[in-house]
Amino acid sequence: MTGCPARYDEQLGYWVVDDPAQARDVLLDPRTFRPDNAVLAHTPLAVKALRVLSAVGFALPPTLANNAGESHRPIRAAVARFFSPARVAAAEPFTRELNAVRVAAAAAELASGREVDLVQAIAAEPPALVVLRLLGLTDVDVPALKAWSLDSLELFWGWPDEDRQLELAHSAAEFYAWLRSRTTAARQAPADDLFGALVGLGLTDEEVCAVGYFLLIAGQETTTQLISAAFHRVLGEADRAAEPAELVECVLRDSSSVPTWRRITAEPTTLGDVDLPAGAPVLLGLSGHGGPADLAFGIGIHRCLGAGLARMETRVALESAGELLAGVRPVEEPPLIDLLSFRAPKRLRVVTRGNTEDNSRP
Repeated sequence: MTGCPARYDEQLGYWVVDDPAQARDVLLDPRTFRPDNAVLAHTPLAVKALRVLSAVGFALPPTLANNAGESHRPIRAAVARFFSPARVAAAEPFTRELNAVRVAAAAAELASGREVDLVQAIAAEPPALVVLRLLGLTDVDVPALKAWSLDSLELFWGWPDEDRQLELAHSAAEFYAWLRSRTTAARQAPADDLFGALVGLGLTDEEVCAVGYFLLIAGQETTTQLISAAFHRVLGEADRAAEPAELVECVLRDSSSVPTWRRITAEPTTLGDVDLPAGAPVLLGLSGHGGPADLAFGIGIHRCLGAGLARMETRVALESAGELLAGVRPVEEPPLIDLLSFRAPKRLRVVTRGNTEDNSRP
């Protein structure tokens, strides 16, 4: 659907912009539509959660996604070199190897009559392992990184109550403390990795940690979710015959793992026929409204640096799992990760098509 005017959603608390052309215009005008609210907690954090974060010095100063200032360009340039087209292309064999091992293990489980969750079995870990290699980072607890990532997405883009906020804040604080330890190590012995590059720019500890915090989440968890969404689409039968690269573009257009993103007006402005006051929070629809696939990665100075990597990893996952996906059926309509700006199947439980047993679990 196109041509819909911006509307205020009282429940969400945002001016919602679903028209792709208007969303594009907003993203291309960071002076008027600033990114200051891009990584703020959608649900205001309670005092107990804030105390937990404060205890580790948690801070997210403007660096990448939330930065429209002069420091944005050099930080982006330093990070962009890790995601160059040449480096992404060079990472494809490793990506394919990771997927092949996991697809083979999942196929063996299915062949023995057992149920498999395709998210955990195939989609979860390869994006983390690939991005860590690209960033030059070793000795990282990948299961911990995955848990930290999901918890942080819920903390900043979900609707957690105070008790849940406290749980999530402890997880985010643990992640942040780890980032601080890596930053300290980089200052003592700089290496040719993400932290060494950021320290070399002369950034503060808080700025280095802020870049690392969301880059290490966005660089892998959103791709896991994109792969999960693509698998779900194949399991839904409609696109089983599509070429993997084509299917990736369909998912990005219709059901991307990052369907919305936020901006805030710096001054009174007009969007289409709608007048917006200064300080108006805006929620942009990036996927599912008839726009181009590229819109899912943003446009302009804040376009996702990992767009090419995410496309490659999702295509490789589909190619590697193609035969397996053709021979399985889902055992449930999957529960969703359903946050303000992140949406994907939480799990994809499947069995072989010839398996007629009830494999459902409470």
